[in-house]
Amino acid sequence: MRYLFEEYAFDTDRRELHRGADVVSIAPQVFDLLDYLIRNRERVVSKADLINVIWNGRCVSDAALTTRLNVARTAVGDSGEQQRLIKTLPRKGFRFVGPVLEAQGSVGAATADNPIESQRPAPALPDKPSIAILPFTNLSSDPDQDYFADGMVDEITTALSRFKSLFVVASNSSLLTRAKPSTQSRSGASSAPATC
Repeated sequence: MRYLFEEYAFDTDRRELHRGADVVSIAPQVFDLLDYLIRNRERVVSKADLINVIWNGRCVSDAALTTRLNVARTAVGDSGEQQRLIKTLPRKGFRFVGPVLEAQGSVGAATADNPIESQRPAPALPDKPSIAILPFTNLSSDPDQDYFADGMVDEITTALSRFKSLFVVASNSSLLTRAKPSTQSRSGASSAPATC
């Protein structure tokens, strides 16, 4: 499914966010947060809903949720002050309020909440150096710590995406290489995040 709003195309099948012809690099949790808000745009989504869906019910701080929401807003050209697309309803939750066009496949028929411009052409290849951060390996014996290795990939990818001279492949795309052991990078990180 593709969701079109303003100059953005949010592709849930390819797990990509496009702004015009450019791919916007976002972390998997931020992608999942946007996906949930867009799919549930007809209702207010509570903080508990987001924690259950995005963090699988893990204990997370309000700061972590706020950080992810701010990154999601930035990815779609919104801000906490404007709240043009993602609105915070104090003590209630959050809601995606922008007009959205739904499209099936690459060129198919579409239905809209509020009509916006027609289908966009496929994005062009970038005319600048490209880089992808490959998945790190979880060196601990605890498989529940895999998200920490994924988080490192997200953080590095996000930091590199700030350089306008680079085209950075979305971390969710590079994580698809995890099934190929010969292409994995190894991480020396031995620390694990705090648990609740």
